[in-house]
Amino acid sequence: MKKDIEIPIAKDVYVAIVHEWNEEFLSKEWNAYIINNRTSKIDMVLIVSKGYDGDRKTSTMRHGIGEVKEKSFEKIEMLQEALFALNNEFFVTYYADNKLFEYRFLFKKNTITQNALSEIPIIEKEGVLAS
Repeated sequence: MKKDIEIPIAKDVYVAIVHEWNEEFLSKEWNAYIINNRTSKIDMVLIVSKGYDGDRKTSTMRHGIGEVKEKSFEKIEMLQEALFALNNEFFVTYYADNKLFEYRFLFKKNTITQNALSEIPIIEKEGVLAS
């Protein structure tokens, strides 16, 4: 019976933290994005984010993104630099190909730094991809 349960593997969907210029506030800020690098859209995208390290933890945030078109991205939330001293987790759930997918993306504490920045595909800005 267990052999009949199919657990689909999430592929070509990523979470990135991007360091970018904000025209409204005339400063650089850190933003989390979900990236859909698939050749088809993903639907009903739900993201639960939180930060933690031992006894320290942030509030749990829930985001209903809806649809993310193929080869595109959507902003999840803005992050304060103080949060980078914590593990930052993004639990992503979405529908694609008539199946439910889920994946836990983790940015380990102190891994989001200026030195870790690289070009993020599709967004075409510098940032850090989750493991």
